Amino acid sequence: MLGPRGKRRLSVLRYPLRAVRSRKVSVAGSRAALSGHTAGQRAAQNRERDVRVFDDEGNDVTPRPLFHPDPKTAASKQSKLLASTDHSGATGTCGSSTISESTMSVAESTLDGIAEPGSQQDTAVSLPDVQVRQEEIKEQLTEEDLDKRVDIYLTETETLWMLDLSPLLMSVESEDAARVEERNKIYAEVCKNRPGNDRFVERMMQTVNGAAKNKKIQCDKIIMEDKGIVVTSWDFYNSCNASQVEPTSEAEGSGAPDEKRSTSSMTEEQATPAAAEGGSITSTTTLESAGLARAHQEEKCHTEATLRSENFQQNLFFMERILMENIFQPQLAVYRQIPVLIDPAVTSGADSTLDAINEAEQEEHDKEKMDKEEQKETLTDPSILSELNETSEDMVSPSLEQLWCYRCDLTHQHNVSSMAWSKVNLDLLAVGYGAFDFKEQKEGLACCWSLKNPMWPERTFQCEHDVTTLDFSMAIPNLLAVGMYSGIIVVYNVQSSDSTTVFHSGECPAKHTGPVWQLKWVQCDVGKGIKRERLISISADGRITQWLIQEGLGGIDLMKIKRTRKKKKNLPSEKERESETPISQWAAGMCFDFHPKDTYLYLAGTEEGLIHKCSRSFNKQFLKTYRGHKGPVYKVAWNPFITDMFLSCSADWSVILWHQNSQTPILTFTSTTTVVHDIMWSPKSTFIFAAASESKVEIWDLSISILHPAITRFANPEAKFTSVLFAKNTDCLLMGDSRGEVGVFELQNLAASSCTEVDALRDVIGPALFPVDK
Repeated sequence: MLGPRGKRRLSVLRYPLRAVRSRKVSVAGSRAALSGHTAGQRAAQNRERDVRVFDDEGNDVTPRPLFHPDPKTAASKQSKLLASTDHSGATGTCGSSTISESTMSVAESTLDGIAEPGSQQDTAVSLPDVQVRQEEIKEQLTEEDLDKRVDIYLTETETLWMLDLSPLLMSVESEDAARVEERNKIYAEVCKNRPGNDRFVERMMQTVNGAAKNKKIQCDKIIMEDKGIVVTSWDFYNSCNASQVEPTSEAEGSGAPDEKRSTSSMTEEQATPAAAEGGSITSTTTLESAGLARAHQEEKCHTEATLRSENFQQNLFFMERILMENIFQPQLAVYRQIPVLIDPAVTSGADSTLDAINEAEQEEHDKEKMDKEEQKETLTDPSILSELNETSEDMVSPSLEQLWCYRCDLTHQHNVSSMAWSKVNLDLLAVGYGAFDFKEQKEGLACCWSLKNPMWPERTFQCEHDVTTLDFSMAIPNLLAVGMYSGIIVVYNVQSSDSTTVFHSGECPAKHTGPVWQLKWVQCDVGKGIKRERLISISADGRITQWLIQEGLGGIDLMKIKRTRKKKKNLPSEKERESETPISQWAAGMCFDFHPKDTYLYLAGTEEGLIHKCSRSFNKQFLKTYRGHKGPVYKVAWNPFITDMFLSCSADWSVILWHQNSQTPILTFTSTTTVVHDIMWSPKSTFIFAAASESKVEIWDLSISILHPAITRFANPEAKFTSVLFAKNTDCLLMGDSRGEVGVFELQNLAASSCTEVDALRDVIGPALFPVDK
């Protein structure tokens, strides 16, 4: 080991040494004896240390040393060490010197360590007269000694087994694996054959209860906090005597002088012992925590009261409207047919930008003038005029552009069954959600949407059953009538935020026993030119009912639709068949529509595929019956401009145009292969109507073509169209589907015809109306 300043320090292992007595030994002429004595002692130690290990079968498993030192190298190192010790330990004169046996023992132990570096040495000296003294031998190291290689050998101790438990699992590759698997199979067979075996008997015995065990679980860390507060002697006094001061103060009142109070407080303060400080601190902390909890509770109550206040709710309502106006401003501007506002760019070069815009507008204006002059020149040639007409029709083709969609989480995956505009507020739309199929029935929903917030409805009404139809009142615009699949009719007040019903037909004896497929508020003549609004409904129980709203809903049947028997022609080889009696004598009513001018006349479509013309004056007989559909008639609609014609759609994939004086169809439109659920005439054109089938929505313009629709909008693969509705004050169309979405679309490049030209449709239809005129 190298010591400080390059010196080598020879450290001697500290082992227990036998007690010896000191004795001086002469060195001159005795080196051979010393070496002989050392060799003999080392041989004796080797014999004592020569231990062999044998296993159970008698094999020698004694560990072998991994290093065998060279004996010549060991002898040279031993001679050098002896020479150095002789030189360092010499005392006296005349070539004779003395050395303590402690130095000799150090040399011997060092030689033994060099001779056998891998073995464990016992450095105890057997000389009983030697007194051991540890000394540090300092030796000057040269560069050669520093460059020498020093070998260090590491050995490990024997393995000590502290605990040995036999495992419950065994490796498949072990020797006893086969035996254990065999025992497991035997045990499994015993357990399998135990039930019903006479060799096994079930017995009961009393066992000792198991010892109770303590179970520890990990919980959340307990957070400790140090909190300090600065108090005065007055705080100690008030906290310790809080319970006594309050009653006395109430009894004495405010008449006691301030000087007496201050004097008494000072005397009590001086008399308060120091030992009460601990209790006062605790009470102060308790009072402070109680005060904080009370303040937090008051703040929470104040926050809840603020959130529930009407002013706060109204402010939130206005803020929401402003945000929606900002988000949907371009779409709403297109819907209302007003210019779209563009945010001005606030930049340093705003003036230059405006100049550039003005120049561009001037250039466009000049180009337009040039184009007009060129057009005038070309229009003189009739051949060029016809070509321009054809190209203009191709360039300006009708189309649809979606503006926004009414949808939210409440209406997701709810079928849109019907839609209706408010008669007074044309920005308010009522949408009913419900399934048409009996197997898909669930709770219904009616929502009132506003153009000012297309992302969430203004009012929502949860219904007991699926909503099939709804309509707003004209006389009382805040009343919304809703018909359900169960036959119940309810009336809601949309002005109230409460969803309670104003009128309910559940307790009325004249209530419908089948689904209410359509209801409508109708202005009816009651005599002397007076019109009053009545609620009319048609149901699958075969009744068309007029409802009177007084203290409740009272119903009067306008018509009971009788089922018509169809006579089947027998073949010549067949015998005459007896007519089968129907299950019910009443046919299920599906739809109705009152005449735009004569409120006594109305049409009623049935499940049989027939359309009956009825009158409110005759409740037992039809005026006419129109036969043309081969499936249930889902919708009938009078033309608002030519009141002699009406449309009908059916489950037989067809839309038919009728004239009230002819019982045969005028035109039949069959451009789809799915059920047509809804139709509607455009409120701005005599020729345009929309038809909604499951796969697409078609917009027909009879002035363009009677064979192909002008615009076709296909449904998404996951949805089906169920209803359509034209906007009354703009050129837009609403489409409802089975996913609960109502899309708003703008009709582009679809010219509206003049409403006064009542004969225009007759000219378009042509010879189909000739028999009618005769």
